[in-house]
Amino acid sequence: MAERTRLKQGEVQVYTGNGKGKTTAAFGLALRAAGCNMHVVIIQFMKVSGHYAEDEGIRRLGDCVEHYAFGNPGWVKKGDGTPEDYAQAKAGMDKAKEALSDPDVDIVILDEINNALWFELVTEEEVLDLIKNRLPNIEVVLTGRNAPQSIMDAADLVTEMREIKHYYTKGVPVRRGIEF
Repeated sequence: MAERTRLKQGEVQVYTGNGKGKTTAAFGLALRAAGCNMHVVIIQFMKVSGHYAEDEGIRRLGDCVEHYAFGNPGWVKKGDGTPEDYAQAKAGMDKAKEALSDPDVDIVILDEINNALWFELVTEEEVLDLIKNRLPNIEVVLTGRNAPQSIMDAADLVTEMREIKHYYTKGVPVRRGIEF
C-alpha cells in the first residue's frame, strides 16, 4: 500500500456549469487520492444510494473512500421541497460538518451541493460556513450546476463544464456505466 499523502493546505474547488462531467471530475479526484492512500469522504446531495454504478465502484476502493448519499427518489420542486427533502439535506450538511472537522480526513466532496442550493434545500450561508470552518488541511470540492457567485468567490479553483455538443440531442438514452 502506498504511503499516505497528507495536505499541508486544503483548497476549495467548484465544478459547475451545464456540461457533463462535474461528478465525474470529482470522483476522478477521489480515485487519484485513493491511490495516494488519502482519506476521502464523498457526500452526495439529492441522490439515492444504490441507484448509480459509481456506488459500487466507490465500494471497491476500500477504506480510503467513504460514501454517503442523502436524497429521495423523485423530483424536487424549487422552493417547495417536502419535509423529507429538507431532512435529507440537513443530514447531508451534518455529515459534511462532521467530515470537515475530522483530522483524519483529507478531501471532502460535496456532490450536487450546488443543486441543493439552487433548489433551496440548503442556504448559501450554511455552505459558506462549512467552507470557512473546515480544518485548514482539508480539500473541499463542491459540484453541481448553478453555483452561486458567493460560492465561486469563496473558492480557490472554479471550473465551468460547458456543453458544446451532446449525443442526447441525437436521441441517445442514458447508459449505465457511462451516465449513471
